[in-house]
Amino acid sequence: MAYENGVLVYGEAKDGRLLSITGELLNVGRQLADSLGQPLSAALIGEGTAELAQEAIALGADKVFVVDDAIFAEYLHDLHVPAAVNVAKEVDPYIILAGQTASGRDLAPHLAFHLDTGIAIDCTALEIDSSTNRMRATRPFSGGNFRQVIGVKTQPQMATIRSKAIDGAAPDTSRTGEVVNVNHGVDASQSRMKFIESKPIESEGVRLEDADVVVSGGRGIGGPEGFEGLEDLAAIFDGGAVGGSRAATDSGFTAPERMVGITGVIVAPNLYMAIGISGASQHLAGCGGAKTIVAINTDEEAQIFGSSSFGVVGDYKQVVPAFAEEVKKLLQG
Repeated sequence: MAYENGVLVYGEAKDGRLLSITGELLNVGRQLADSLGQPLSAALIGEGTAELAQEAIALGADKVFVVDDAIFAEYLHDLHVPAAVNVAKEVDPYIILAGQTASGRDLAPHLAFHLDTGIAIDCTALEIDSSTNRMRATRPFSGGNFRQVIGVKTQPQMATIRSKAIDGAAPDTSRTGEVVNVNHGVDASQSRMKFIESKPIESEGVRLEDADVVVSGGRGIGGPEGFEGLEDLAAIFDGGAVGGSRAATDSGFTAPERMVGITGVIVAPNLYMAIGISGASQHLAGCGGAKTIVAINTDEEAQIFGSSSFGVVGDYKQVVPAFAEEVKKLLQG
């Protein structure tokens, strides 16, 4: 195969809607495709995905390859990987992108193996090198302390994108494109896997990864009771949510699913408040995409201040209430 037909993005959907990672992939995919002067395609594998094809077109896809079957309702390696391989062979793309998500981390490397190509994992930026017309990928390593720029010598060139590292595409409902239904050729009876059940975590309000404002606490909060004050602060903001460092979640100060970091939730809000957090590289890798970081810590040497837009050296028990009152005044008038 020539592997030269533009850019192919593997989108993700859940409960009848495209997940935010799909918009992020289509945004960077559109930029790469435009730089190459080639088309952007999207693959949607799942149940009910045919109904989402026009939404993917509005987000930038020129052509959407749909695999719509009840056997793909939940991600199963034995079913999704061969379906993804079949789509890739039909599209014959120059570049393939997937999300660095729970399913993407499984799908993409296996897809690269089946296509006999290399892959750049967990990237935060992609671009086309004008001198070679090949993809150049930027990815963090060593806990986020460093960035490396790499390329893939084989074709198709592949990469996974870290969630929230890139802004999602803005929908344009006037866009038109082509929808192609793909015969996946997968025999579900041959799968060694079976989906039993899922138990979603019950939560109130906005999801942490979707929040515009995230108020996070660390070991310096002192205990679970300290997080009650953070809840009150987050509630002042429309779209606010509470997170925590590994130290805080490991200590039982707050729920494990609230952990912000390279092995937890990756967030990129407009405002990130790090309260009583020292700023370990693993934590910063999870919040470094925030547009503004405000740190409050009693230790003026805390590493978090080096990555903050604004910093306050002081006791959060005094700073946070005063800050909350000022925010209320600003919002009221």
